Amino acid sequence: MRYLRLLGIFMRAGILVELEYRANFAVRVLLSLSWTAVTLIGTTVLFTQTGDIGGWTYYEALVIAGLFTAMGGIIQALLQPNVQKIIEMVRLGTLDFLLTKPVNSQFMASLRHSQIYSVTDVLSGAAIVVFSLSRLGYAPDTGSLAAFIVMFVMALLIVYSIWIAMATLSFWFVQVGNLTELFSAVYDTARFPVSTFQGLLRVFLTLVAPIAFITTFPAQAILGKLDGGILPLAVGMGVTTFVASAWFWRYAVRTYSSASS
Repeated sequence: MRYLRLLGIFMRAGILVELEYRANFAVRVLLSLSWTAVTLIGTTVLFTQTGDIGGWTYYEALVIAGLFTAMGGIIQALLQPNVQKIIEMVRLGTLDFLLTKPVNSQFMASLRHSQIYSVTDVLSGAAIVVFSLSRLGYAPDTGSLAAFIVMFVMALLIVYSIWIAMATLSFWFVQVGNLTELFSAVYDTARFPVSTFQGLLRVFLTLVAPIAFITTFPAQAILGKLDGGILPLAVGMGVTTFVASAWFWRYAVRTYSSASS
């Protein structure tokens, strides 16, 4: 409960910061909506040339596009600004002040800052998923909803762990920002079903850079098409990556010499 209260305080502070410049906030919201429109238009254009992509129909693919948009909003709202702050704090030596706080340093470093306007993407993505399901005339049953919730939580853990691991590398390397750009480029493939890709590329996007676990598999879950073996694999991958990222952070903090050594 203590950490939930802290998270609430962080979010309220983020809202207050954004609302200091309301015109800027409004413009950023409009830009977020514009990028969502671009995603929808891109998917629609593809389906003017074919009836399905990787075995997915138009509205099924829109479910993936909605999850892609929502997860992208979460990344931009919480992960991206905090990773940038971590890199900056390590470089300037101001991480010392955070490490002296009587709370878990990883929690404080990874969730302290936010870009509230990116919540627009989360809401837009959810709206796309609901709209697509309604157009399919499909209502997920309890089992499908439960599987989707588990898959989505695991997707969050995987994405969070990858971003924290990239930020942790800043304890030893300077140009970590290039890695975040690389991940963003790879993440763009998540807007399409993983079955679109063939051979080693599909294996890479499933097991090495687990993009399939972020959008395709959660979409299969809510559509009631998830293979039974994927759910335990997702749980194992989500928990393993989270534990590994937490261990990596603690190891980095132990080796951190601070600004004053």
